Amino acid sequence: MENGDGNEGTSAFHVPEWMQIQFADQKQEFNKRPTKIGRRSLSRSISQSSTDSYSSAASYTDSSDDETSPRDKQQKNSKGSSDFCVKNIKQAEFGRREIEIAEQEMPALMALRKRAQGEKPLAGAKIVGCTHITAQTAVLMETLGALGAQCRWAACNIYSTLNEVAAALAENGFPVFAWKGESEDDFWWCIDRCVNVEGWQPNMILDDGGDLTHWIYKKYPNMFKKIKGIVEESVTGVHRLYQLSKAGKLCVPAMNVNDSVTKQKFDNLYCCRESILDGLKRTTDMMFGGKQVVVCGYGEVGKGCCAALKAMGSIVYVTEIDPICALQACMDGFRLVKLNEVIRQVDIVITCTGNKNVVTREHLDRMKNSCIVCNMGHSNTEIDVASLRTPELTWERVRSQVDHVIWPDGKRIVLLAEGRLLNLSCSTVPTFVLSITATTQALALIELYNAPEGRYKQDVYLLPKKMDEYVASLHLPTFDAHLTELTDEQAKYLGLNKNGPFKPNYYRY
Repeated sequence: MENGDGNEGTSAFHVPEWMQIQFADQKQEFNKRPTKIGRRSLSRSISQSSTDSYSSAASYTDSSDDETSPRDKQQKNSKGSSDFCVKNIKQAEFGRREIEIAEQEMPALMALRKRAQGEKPLAGAKIVGCTHITAQTAVLMETLGALGAQCRWAACNIYSTLNEVAAALAENGFPVFAWKGESEDDFWWCIDRCVNVEGWQPNMILDDGGDLTHWIYKKYPNMFKKIKGIVEESVTGVHRLYQLSKAGKLCVPAMNVNDSVTKQKFDNLYCCRESILDGLKRTTDMMFGGKQVVVCGYGEVGKGCCAALKAMGSIVYVTEIDPICALQACMDGFRLVKLNEVIRQVDIVITCTGNKNVVTREHLDRMKNSCIVCNMGHSNTEIDVASLRTPELTWERVRSQVDHVIWPDGKRIVLLAEGRLLNLSCSTVPTFVLSITATTQALALIELYNAPEGRYKQDVYLLPKKMDEYVASLHLPTFDAHLTELTDEQAKYLGLNKNGPFKPNYYRY
């Protein structure tokens, strides 16, 4: 185990019986994929989704009530509950079909649900969550419910919620407070409705970006007396946790999911490699071949974006502050530059650093006409969008999540999602890779919730290596993959247990 200082912990991690890796029955288990969506209903789902929304990320909406804020509506689900706030509860059936489709591409969560529901490892857990609300996170939430947890949920991004999925969750009894296109005030109101409820207090936090954790620290600090731990999955949120830890203000254990191998090397890399093109294509209809692109940051997200754009024939430049990542970019065939050196000539600017003010007003002023500007990092701080809201500049809405910002001389830039996360705001992300992240989150919650007192102190931890390997193993049968097993002699030679973990905590992969 690694703690916030990078030191290895001494506590032993106990592997529950349901978490034992059993490759023989695993393949058979995954071959029994959900079949309750018959051919007729599946075709109906596909055809209806194509007519009800121009993209799955656009979210099906009923135009008749678009102008009414969900906060001003009185809605109840079929069971009579009104403990939720979504765009339109009538969209629940449509959202349920999206969730059922996502379940087919999330084999590990479905296996976890099947294996552990008898033991109910989260019985008694009261989880308050703040993540993107999509079909994939709905599968995670319903898995947590199947494992015994009570959940209340808000969205971590004002543009990424799928309204029909939020409705389906509300119909299924989950208190969800989220809709696509929330205002800043709506955003914090939704988080508060999740946290501040009579007769219910959370004992676990699942966060994406740190806003939920920040809100509880700011408004309800006494709640931390009953909270067992925090699970955080984003660069931004993890940075906030380490700041709290360094200042001595972190009062509960926290699990850093973002830097676990199964998040960093899969979600950050492979997800962004596919979704960057999807987001750009849906919003701008552009051709990538020959375009000059600068990608700010060459971490796992930057690596995925660069690989995809290079494969499409784009000319890709990279900016970096870290000499190691910079050298990797050079060895991968990208030219390392400072943003000022190429800002006048590039066609697309993509930020993925997790930092703030990476693209400033000075950069924006110097961009060429029709330059596309977007962000693939979690937070909305990387592009200085606030500096564009001045009287001399004109904002022109082109389509959903696409704005022209026009200078007095007629020059314009194309700003996507107002500087927020491009892929989840403007398109969608591969379900399978989110299965890896969601399973990691679920196991982190189970570990922190069930850990005996003293195993984790008030610090930031990484998942045990054994858990990372378990998450990976649950996804291998999907590919009909066959792992080689060590012989006793080989295991003894390497000094390993035949069943893992196979790498030390410091191994980089």
